[in-house]
Order: sequence, then structure tokens, then C-alpha cells
Amino acid sequence: GDPRRSLSHFSQDNVSHYDIFLLSQSQEELYVGARDRVLALAVGTPGTIRAKASIAWGPTAEKSSECAFKKKSQETECFNFIRVLVALNQSHLYVCGTYAFSPACTYIHLENFTLVSSSRGQPFLDGKGQCPFDPQHTYTALLVDGELYAGTTNNFQGNEPIISRALGSRTLLKTDAFLRWLSADAAFVASFSIPADDKVYFFFEETAEEFDFFERLLVPRVARVCKSDVGGEKVLQKKWTTFLKAQLLCSQPGHFPFNVIQHAFALPRGAKADLYAIFSSQWQAGRAGSAAVCAYSLEALEEVFEGKFKELNKESSRWTVYGGPEMSPRPGSCSMAPSSDKALTFMKDHFLMDAKVSPRLGRPLLVTSDVTYTRIAVHETQGV
Repeated sequence: GDPRRSLSHFSQDNVSHYDIFLLSQSQEELYVGARDRVLALAVGTPGTIRAKASIAWGPTAEKSSECAFKKKSQETECFNFIRVLVALNQSHLYVCGTYAFSPACTYIHLENFTLVSSSRGQPFLDGKGQCPFDPQHTYTALLVDGELYAGTTNNFQGNEPIISRALGSRTLLKTDAFLRWLSADAAFVASFSIPADDKVYFFFEETAEEFDFFERLLVPRVARVCKSDVGGEKVLQKKWTTFLKAQLLCSQPGHFPFNVIQHAFALPRGAKADLYAIFSSQWQAGRAGSAAVCAYSLEALEEVFEGKFKELNKESSRWTVYGGPEMSPRPGSCSMAPSSDKALTFMKDHFLMDAKVSPRLGRPLLVTSDVTYTRIAVHETQGV
């Protein structure tokens, strides 16, 4: 790196698990979510990091004992691990934590860096569907136009994944667990939205149910919902009516596919974006294997989402390509007009795309051995 740039460190006694970071718009402050604590750090002066303010936000004794009663560890699990930290507006942050396996959310007033209490003095909101119960579970959350889009788990057992929309004045929406749009083991790693686009995208992995393999096969996926979605009136009430998902490909010819997605990052290009994701393989579990970086264009995603659907044949329990007449509006279309009950009923069973999203150049940009990447960030610089 540049020798003129010094590396600064920060730590505080009795504070651990610095897991989530949010840089203020002015880039003068860094907000940090840790275990039982939210910190405000001054980072405006190069080479120095200074603690400005700190909020202790741990679970109540009652919640901790409930957590322990459910056979969770009071040494490692029954704490409040901060998982969502977003700037709601100029004056408030919105923050959620696991809260001893009982997810909770609250607001932070930035002027004096304190938790905002309700009129009854209760500072915490139910965080179910916005934040995981288990600190070990992966998740993603994104604030778009004052609304929180989250991909997480919706129950204590961790086997009910959910994509939800909360906050704002519109109806709270979520995926329908009964319809099994997501496999029980779906694990979210990233989400993004382009301001000029009317959709929100989620990256995750899950067990594929469309293949007839003896072995459980994980597949990396991208799912899409429309920002304009308000749910159905009778069918799919308070549920997404625009949910679609597709498989991502990342492989080298003649090799096992890189089918475990670790993280993804979107680099906007005007109204479009380039998407970069890092992968490993399920066939190297427990040992150092290889990792790959694949890049996708937003156009490639859109092309797949405009293509044919798969549907489950109820008699054979096999997934086949839907060959019937086109439904109008088509599932996943972001039309503002309310859809008919017939169109929504069709959408309930036609959410999986037949085609797969291929990477740019048809192969990984990078493959490395004996390493597993966990995070990716992409920055564009001007060529010399």
C-alpha cells in the first residue's frame, strides 16, 4: 500500500464483535455495531480513530434467562449482536440486534447519540423478520427510500428464511413460507438497489429442489422484488407479488462448480450495474480449497428474469419448463396496476426462472487455491 497512508487501530475494553460499520455522509464519523454496544467514532483526521460516543444496548436480564432456558450459551450467544445499522435520515439511525435470540430494533438520536424511547418509555421494537435470531446466521439489510429491505431468518430455529420490507408508511411485505419460495436453509449474503431502477436484488445460497440428485446440492441465487410492490388484495395479502429467483453460474470447464456464494458487491454504472460475487465450493468443506470471483452484468440478470419459468409438476414432483400461455401481467413485472387474482395465483407457483445467469466471459475473473474469500468490495479508478 501507500506508505503515506497510516493504518489506524481502535479497540475498547470489554467491547467485542465489531461486526457492522456505517460511515456518515460527511465521512467524519464511523458508526460501529458490536456486541451489546453501538459506537460513534471520529475518523475525520487521517491516522486517528477516536471514540466520540457509545451506547450500551444489551438484552434485559429476563431476555438473557429466556435465552439460556432455550439451551443457548450465556457465554457466547445470549447477547445483543448488532446486525442492522442504517441512516434513516439526517437525525436518526435505525439499528437492530439479535437481542438474546429475540430480535429487537430501535432508533438512535444522532444529536446526543441516545436510544429513542416510545411514549411508554419502551425503547425497543420487534425485530423479527428484519434481523436474525442467531448471531451465526448470515443476513442482509438495505435501506431504500426510507424502507428496510431485509433477507434473514424469521424464527428461533433458523429454518424459515424471509425477504421482508419494513419501516415507511406502506404495508409490511414478506415472502410466503408456506409456498416455499425459499428453501429452509437459504442463507443471505448481500443485497443492492440502483436508484434509477425500480427493483431490489438479494444474493443467497440454498438447497436446489429442481434437480434430481442424491446428494444435497447448494446453488447460488439472485432474487428480485419490485419497490412498487404493495402486496395482493385477496391473494398474496401482505406478501410479495413480484418475487422471482434465478441461479447464478460460476465455474471452470471440467471442474466442480463454485456453488457456495460468500458475498456480492454492486458497482453502479449509471442506470445499470456490474455485479461481483465471490464463491467457494461445497465439495471442499472443512479444508482449504479454491475460491473464485465472477462478474455479472445487470443486463444478464434482467435477461434471465424476462425468460421462461420453471414449474413444479404436482404428480411427478419434478420441475419442468412452463410452456403454457403468457400471463398478463407477467410474474415479476413492476406494473403499478393491481394484478388479477388469476395472475397472482399463477405467480405463486411461477417464481423460479428456467435459465441461469452466466458470468461475464463465461468463466471466473479470478480463481485462487488454498484460500477462501469472505468479502468483496470493488472500486473504479481512472486508467493511467
